[in-house]
Amino acid sequence: MPEAIKLAPGRPSWIDLGSPHPETALTFYRELFGWYSYTLTVPGYGDYTVFTLDDVQGPAVAGMQSLADDAQPPSWTCYFKVEDFRTTIEAVKAGGGRELISPMDYAGLGSMALCMDPEGADFGITTPGNEIKFGAVDRPLTMCWAELASRDVERARRFYGAVFGWEAVDRVYFGSVYTNWKLGDWSVSGMVSMDDTWPPHYPAHWIPYFWVDDCDATAARAADLGATVRIPPADIQPGRYSMLTDPTGARLAVITPRIATGPGGSP
Repeated sequence: MPEAIKLAPGRPSWIDLGSPHPETALTFYRELFGWYSYTLTVPGYGDYTVFTLDDVQGPAVAGMQSLADDAQPPSWTCYFKVEDFRTTIEAVKAGGGRELISPMDYAGLGSMALCMDPEGADFGITTPGNEIKFGAVDRPLTMCWAELASRDVERARRFYGAVFGWEAVDRVYFGSVYTNWKLGDWSVSGMVSMDDTWPPHYPAHWIPYFWVDDCDATAARAADLGATVRIPPADIQPGRYSMLTDPTGARLAVITPRIATGPGGSP
């Protein structure tokens, strides 16, 4: 299998989907993005599917597991690289967040931990070394951006700034303020405010953006495959994007970037 790419601490390092209907999700993502997949059995935890690019032995681009509790909403989880599990988890707790799953090893994938921010948005962390991580990113058919949907923007800014060392920079899209989180000169993720147009019961959550060559065609294809188009294709500064809900209920976005390095490739 190709080696994983090197990523600096604080940057997105992996994503995986928790789905109540993994077979439905498997078919959808393989058809939509042309991904391949293989499944690992993690002792004491169950099956874990790894999506790959180009062929089944190609670079890893995402993971998937079945939800253990039917009450859990289907969602994508974004993981971020950190230098040390314990230090990061202490910062999470100090900021009002929680440790959901203590650092553990995934057979064949490496180590990870799962946390929750003060508003209830899940996110994962990985450490340098033999960690679970991308084999490809910021290229067509891979994740190129991570975005938090939050109801308490100021608290989220403080929390993630303390946990990952991110600097919040304001952008304005469609007349609304958008938070662009940066590490040095690199944009690493963003945040959108959940206003009254969002369903009141919908919790804060992270959303992955996937790079596609044709946003309009991909959104149409997703709808044909059973997805719901939440936001039809529209032009924003980084490119043309669309917000979707997959057939199992998980939210994601697709984007055709304006520049070759993707939405996060420039300050």
